[in-house]
Amino acid sequence: QVQLVESGGGLVQAGGSLRLSCAASGRTFSSYGMGWFRQAPGKEREFVADITWSTGNTYYASSVKGRFTISRDNAKNTVYLQMNSLKPEDTAVYYCAARPTLSYVYNFWGQGTQVTVSS
Repeated sequence: QVQLVESGGGLVQAGGSLRLSCAASGRTFSSYGMGWFRQAPGKEREFVADITWSTGNTYYASSVKGRFTISRDNAKNTVYLQMNSLKPEDTAVYYCAARPTLSYVYNFWGQGTQVTVSS
């Protein structure tokens, strides 16, 4: 049973930083890619960032590139999203997801963590 558990969300002022964590369990994730998505009220869920576990290759949405950094800790089976220079438009529920390395389909999802950025 794959489990993805996000943590680290909260309320922060614009310009501030937060680090989200996604603890993964249930299988060996070295053959997976891990992604972060977000969904703001009244909007569709959107892609934020992705990392391929085995290679460390990363990919970012243009809206967060240069401000957010995705990383992983192999020993802890945990993926992080460091978010700097936060803006009110970054306010959303952030979700962690996992996909097989050679697929773009995310099969497993966490429950989400709320990030609120005040102006």
